[in-house]
Amino acid sequence: MSKEFIKTDSAPAAIGPYSQAVKVGQTVYLSGQIPLDPVSMTVLDDAMAAQIDQVFKNLSAVCQAAGGSLNDLVKVNIFLIDLGHFALVNEIMATYFSAPYPARAAVQVSALPKGVAVEIDGVLVLS
Repeated sequence: MSKEFIKTDSAPAAIGPYSQAVKVGQTVYLSGQIPLDPVSMTVLDDAMAAQIDQVFKNLSAVCQAAGGSLNDLVKVNIFLIDLGHFALVNEIMATYFSAPYPARAAVQVSALPKGVAVEIDGVLVLS
């Protein structure tokens, strides 16, 4: 199968040697998104809720560029530097998704790129 590399200006540009997403067949592998503003490429210096919200906006933009939406995600991985934000992630995620929800993992990590507090990636399957 051939690979299609997904790129959109509506989400932050890659900050390293990777693609925003890669599509193989009907499956799209999304790279991790952090709370970067896609225009200024600066990290949001706002409350945690605003940062989580920005991450889901960035993921949504990449999903749309691939021809899908957040509701086409089948797997989501959430990386937090503090699992104390787990309930807040759940609350905000529920505003972006409708049931049935994707499979998910949430893990606490010691550090993330650019010193952010949250990063989320996922796998999308287009119908």
